[in-house]
Amino acid sequence: MLVNRNSGKALDVYNLATTDGAAINQYTRNDGAWQQWKFLDAGSGWYRVQSVHSGKVLDLPTTTDGIQLVQNTDRNDARQQFRLADSAGGHVRLINRNSGKALEAWEWSTADGGRISQYQDLDGANQQWQLIPLTSTAGTFTNPIKRNGPDPWLQHYNGYYYLATTTWNSTITMRRATTLAGLATAADQVIFNLAGRANGCCNMWAPEFHLINGRWYFYYTAGQNVSDYNPTQRLHVLESAGTDPMGPYTFKADLGNEWALDASVLKVGSNLYLMGTYNAGGSYGQSNFIQRLTNPWTLSGSRVRLSSPTLSWERQTGAVNEGPEPLYRNGRVMVVYSASACWGPDYKLGLLTLTGSDPMNPAHWTKSPNPVFQRNDANGVFAPGHNGFFKSPDGTEDWIVYHANDSAGGGCDMNR
Repeated sequence: MLVNRNSGKALDVYNLATTDGAAINQYTRNDGAWQQWKFLDAGSGWYRVQSVHSGKVLDLPTTTDGIQLVQNTDRNDARQQFRLADSAGGHVRLINRNSGKALEAWEWSTADGGRISQYQDLDGANQQWQLIPLTSTAGTFTNPIKRNGPDPWLQHYNGYYYLATTTWNSTITMRRATTLAGLATAADQVIFNLAGRANGCCNMWAPEFHLINGRWYFYYTAGQNVSDYNPTQRLHVLESAGTDPMGPYTFKADLGNEWALDASVLKVGSNLYLMGTYNAGGSYGQSNFIQRLTNPWTLSGSRVRLSSPTLSWERQTGAVNEGPEPLYRNGRVMVVYSASACWGPDYKLGLLTLTGSDPMNPAHWTKSPNPVFQRNDANGVFAPGHNGFFKSPDGTEDWIVYHANDSAGGGCDMNR
């Protein structure tokens, strides 16, 4: 991290950009990857400064005072090379090789979004930077990170971990913390109330929120306020007003009017797909489906059965495939899903891998013959399932969040 002595703000890739020419400004420290930097040796005491978020390096396009600092593809030329000059109190100045000028918070700005530029080296506080070594913002934690939190979905965004879980009532809630351990004591905040919605007032299950084109889309399952509510459960989606995962949100759309659970979004190339679980009928039973989306709230065409409980370990307590969740790693597109039934101890996770080119063609998916995650009696973990994936703060690792029971007699309720 590079923190300006005058403003206390961190050097930041503006608006999380990954493009050439994007502005570099200052912003309140949040330890996000867009505020993390690597020093790459250019020889003879000079360095390029590379963004962990974008992979681009700092670049001063001209020698003009006040020119906006930007990021660009690494060319290792003089415009992109800096040396460190010592200042008092353990701070340093960054002197550009091409211009001979120092990076500074322009006009002594202390505001979020303040421009980072260059000026004659005067060793002012606005030209002095503290180098802060990176430590894991995840820190240490002990499971569970939330009790009574079935069907979890977790994202790391702008320095915070955001967690939503099933509420089984008319509210949609979310909590946040700067560390995973902090989620255990963070307060749930109501971000939307479903009361009064005829087609989905109650029994909120399986929340997920995805950032798509600058808005968060919050997918969930809800049904009617009747004693036999399960047959009324449907898929729905909210839209955020901006980029805050906690909203505010407005209702956007119902996603069909048939029984379905566990909505998630798959992205392949420029295409979006809705995934979930439904009754496929006949011998297929409860299966996972995939359907095209023309945008995050509009379905196109018909559902296609993605996977069914065909293997013995998918049918131990009940013949179920549900909870399909996307995972993208090393160029591969995968879907991790829950199998068997949540009311038994043998609920577990299976894996589908896209081995063809068309996600809508079931033949282009390959199912792994064995589960990838299952009960561990020795560690008191039973019925692990309904997972999601989230990135580590530096964007290099994929972490899994899931629910489980702590005894073989645990059920499919709020105690997970």
